[in-house]
Amino acid sequence: MSMDKASADCPYPGCFFCVMKEGNPSKRRASILKFFRELPSQDDDGQVLPISGLWNTAMAHPNDPEFIELGIFECMSALIWKGLKNRRWLSHDQNIYIPYYAAHIIGSYTMNMEEFADRAVRAGIIPPLVELLRGRLTWVEQRVAVRALGHLATYASTFPAVASHGEILELSIQLAMSSLEIVYSHFYQYVDRRLSYHCDLLTRGMGGVEMESRKAEEWASQLQCWSLQLINCFAFKPEFLPTICKLEFLTKLPGMWGGLVNESSPAGTGLLRTICHHKLGRGPVAACPGIIEALCNIARSSDDWQYMAIDCLLWLLQDPSTCHKVIEKAVPALVDLAEISSLGDHKKLGDSIVNVLQECIESQGTGRTQINSHVKEEVEELLNSKQRLKWEKNMPKEDLHIKQAAALVVKLEGNSLFSSGNISGAAAKYSEALALCPMRSKKERVVLHSNRAQCHLLLQQPLAAIGDATRALCLHNPVNRHAKSLWRRAQAYDMLGLAKESLLDAILFINECSQSNDPDLSLRQNKVPDYAERLVKKQMRAAWLFREATIKHGGVQCEGDAGDMCDQETDDSEWETASESEMGNEERDEIGDDICGWENEVERKDKYKKASSKEIKHGYNVQLTEDNV
Repeated sequence: MSMDKASADCPYPGCFFCVMKEGNPSKRRASILKFFRELPSQDDDGQVLPISGLWNTAMAHPNDPEFIELGIFECMSALIWKGLKNRRWLSHDQNIYIPYYAAHIIGSYTMNMEEFADRAVRAGIIPPLVELLRGRLTWVEQRVAVRALGHLATYASTFPAVASHGEILELSIQLAMSSLEIVYSHFYQYVDRRLSYHCDLLTRGMGGVEMESRKAEEWASQLQCWSLQLINCFAFKPEFLPTICKLEFLTKLPGMWGGLVNESSPAGTGLLRTICHHKLGRGPVAACPGIIEALCNIARSSDDWQYMAIDCLLWLLQDPSTCHKVIEKAVPALVDLAEISSLGDHKKLGDSIVNVLQECIESQGTGRTQINSHVKEEVEELLNSKQRLKWEKNMPKEDLHIKQAAALVVKLEGNSLFSSGNISGAAAKYSEALALCPMRSKKERVVLHSNRAQCHLLLQQPLAAIGDATRALCLHNPVNRHAKSLWRRAQAYDMLGLAKESLLDAILFINECSQSNDPDLSLRQNKVPDYAERLVKKQMRAAWLFREATIKHGGVQCEGDAGDMCDQETDDSEWETASESEMGNEERDEIGDDICGWENEVERKDKYKKASSKEIKHGYNVQLTEDNV
């Protein structure tokens, strides 16, 4: 029932919807105040209707103070307690929905306004929310409870009240680690065991098993992300870091990315950034090699958390107590990122990276850190390139043009070697061209790095391919938007089994193709290329939110419309792309300046003979042709 449907002839005295239509402000306020005071003690049917109306109002107007002043927090707190203590009442009529709506209302009204949060705390809403957080009802109520507590924890005035309940942090940590499994095992896995009111909440009456499943994935993702957000509020206070920095939890954080439905959430990476900001937190993080490796992968990625991972690595390198533990993994990743100019609001990020790496080299002689020769060479090469840029600023333009022309000649030699099948020779030529090419010739250097990345792919060197593709993406303007480098890095991540990173790059590649003016890249008739669609589907299966829970609990038992989600282990052997070796001379002549071939060198001789000539010609030309430089 909505407010605008309330009848002028309503037979129910004191009906909330009629009260809301009262024209006299004084009478209206008095009636609402009375309604909030009396509602928790009533046992009449139909109570869920006004609560759902209040929920809609709270979401639409979270900054409106009227209901706050008239006692809505006291009312919602009392209703949650009633549901927790009186199961007979809870199971009657539609009362089962009321605790969920009540906690949601509290979360909406405390989302933006600190003064509302103060009123909520004084109204005693924290204890009943903690009971929901414990799982006294179900995971759906846990979701809205952790959301509301997360809002309260963000304000300086109300955080102490949240922190005074010491179990909140422990419960949030456990919920972040187990939330996906909880939702999977208690809702997703068995369709016939789903609670009907959960299904109604998830679909809002639209119905359908498939819609319920998709919404459950979204809510499970939110449950984890909101738990991390609440923990993040505690992580700003050093006294809580020992509780947070337990090995079991830290090692899982890089994988808590929340799924694509929460792309605006900092997820586990954001929490790691908060932890690494404190010296007390950097030690435990540095002691976990898996976390450092994950941070390096995230730093090289093209998503919203890239700068967060970079910050973590920089702080760990700048700390004398952690530098020696992370330097061998962190430095190669940061060297690849040193050409990045800015990332969102983070200006001159590349300069910050170079300065920290230079400090690492200079500190070697002080005994603070011990750098192996390979890492030292990489940093010194980077510093020399920066010195080259300074020298080139004072070089005559004619000399720069000569260097650029010489680099072009060598690059063409590399292209020729690549076309003849001499991949390692081509890679060497691209390295030689990079040594000649002026540092400020960024477009040319993007192509050279991207070409060399392709050689590394064919030579089964995915780490080197990721490095070159990342350098190309950092040099490109705008940053992280060079389509072919995104695709090459997506393939390299796939070789390493890094599904999430591969998925993000593949999706960005498709986005770039859709916006490209290049006829060889643009998506004809808005159709996603088959090779990209296959990779995205493969990685979505591998990075599926409930994948680990599925493996642990033995798969989804489902029916009807949910059938497409039942078999998560679909064979990926059909994933293949066009092979350079199968292209005729006519197609080779159309390649232009960039090198070609997306397949692995081991597979190119036999696997791709299965591909049709139409697929080969279409996939090869669309994917690979690079603009002439």
